Amino acid sequence: MEILAKIKYIFLSIALSLLFVSCGTKKSALNKQADNYKIANYAKRYLGTPYQYGGTSRNGLDCSGLIQLSYSQFGYNMPRTTKQLSKVGKKTKQRKAKVGDLIFFRTLKRSRKKSHVGLITLVEGDEIEFIHSSSSRGVIISSLSNPYWRKNFAEIRRYIK
Repeated sequence: MEILAKIKYIFLSIALSLLFVSCGTKKSALNKQADNYKIANYAKRYLGTPYQYGGTSRNGLDCSGLIQLSYSQFGYNMPRTTKQLSKVGKKTKQRKAKVGDLIFFRTLKRSRKKSHVGLITLVEGDEIEFIHSSSSRGVIISSLSNPYWRKNFAEIRRYIK
């Protein structure tokens, strides 16, 4: 009986070791894709939060603060500013946009700099919706079909492949 107990112990030890090895820090492509939806849904918790330049909390958020906060909840270390965010990930064509991608705009007059960022929450055909922190309305969801956003659209970048 003692030999059988030792065999069970060895088998259980090996099984647990394999489980822990498979739960390492690398995420599978399927888990990463699920993270895109989790991040977008998490960001929606902040709908209605007022705009605050440099803000990173429920008390107030700016556009890049919302992105950094939402991604960090799922273990992704994102840059803090729109300028820095516009340099991470991979540029993606609008027709290939996915939930969780970052969407950038040029909202400053007479400037080519990307000055505003949002997080895509919905893609249905040509319709793209994104959550962002508006300086006038706080955290809201807007549509790329809105003439203002369409006119100021700059690019889409994918951080999670």
